[in-house]
Amino acid sequence: MEGKTVVADFFFTHCPTICPKLTENMKRLQQEITNANKVGEKDPDFLQFLSFTVDPERDSVPALKAWADRFQINSKNWWLLTGEKKTIYDLSIEHMKLGLVDGKGIDTGFFHTDYMVLIDKNRNIRGYYHGLDTMSVKQLAHDIIFLTLEKDPNRKSFFSGQFGFISMIFLITIAGIVLLLFILRKFN
Repeated sequence: MEGKTVVADFFFTHCPTICPKLTENMKRLQQEITNANKVGEKDPDFLQFLSFTVDPERDSVPALKAWADRFQINSKNWWLLTGEKKTIYDLSIEHMKLGLVDGKGIDTGFFHTDYMVLIDKNRNIRGYYHGLDTMSVKQLAHDIIFLTLEKDPNRKSFFSGQFGFISMIFLITIAGIVLLLFILRKFN
């Protein structure tokens, strides 16, 4: 995922409330970005979608595969991930600074959020978007495109480190012009 922009969210496959809609909106976002970027059958290689389960005890790899099949997720650039529950919650709370809330009173044993997080290729969080709000998801799509147009502050310019070479070319050019003027003056 090095050098890629990331869109991340948190869900669980037994969620009866927000997770199906959150996944549908993530899929819609993935399709919009893919369609906007298509040249032939190319998927965007600058973008990675990550969905972390907050219920790793029940969300095994086969359960995640069933969820991916249910929503016809394109696994080329959208991964459903599991791991240790503490690690996942630490990622959400400590690193992504998301406050987790319960499942709207339906399944209070699991905590998750309806936010999607936009992370740039330098691993800076660039925004939080309500994954259930179509206008917020639309804004996320626009912000992803703007990120691709942004100048990379870590990338050196063409002229970086070339001051000595450019100075030498400049001096040779000045000397050539002076010599040409001197020769032209002699013949006049």
